[in-house]
Amino acid sequence: QVRLVESGGGLVQAGGSLRLSCAASRLTFSNYASGWFRQAPGKEREFVAAISRSVSNTYNANSVKGRFTISRDNAKNTVYLQMNSLKPEDTAVYYCAAGFYEHSDDYHQYVYWGQGTQVTVSS
Repeated sequence: QVRLVESGGGLVQAGGSLRLSCAASRLTFSNYASGWFRQAPGKEREFVAAISRSVSNTYNANSVKGRFTISRDNAKNTVYLQMNSLKPEDTAVYYCAAGFYEHSDDYHQYVYWGQGTQVTVSS
């Protein structure tokens, strides 16, 4: 079965950085559209960033443009989310996902999901 596992979350101070990782088993990321979503308590799941099979093609939500970068390492079959200049409003559980629609910001179009990793940004 396909399995996606996120790691790298934690507690950081505002202005700090984290790099989230998403490792896959029985799925090759280079053959899928990949994305990151987040969900804060009491809020809907929110699109963060996506990357196509072409590494140069990425798409970020307006809320994270200039601060977050999605990337992929094909040799490690891992997708990353580099998060810089973190703000308290970035606090959420972050999920990685894979699907068939390039640069989709609709979570319904992603088929495979990880279990999430908690990111907490203190003020």
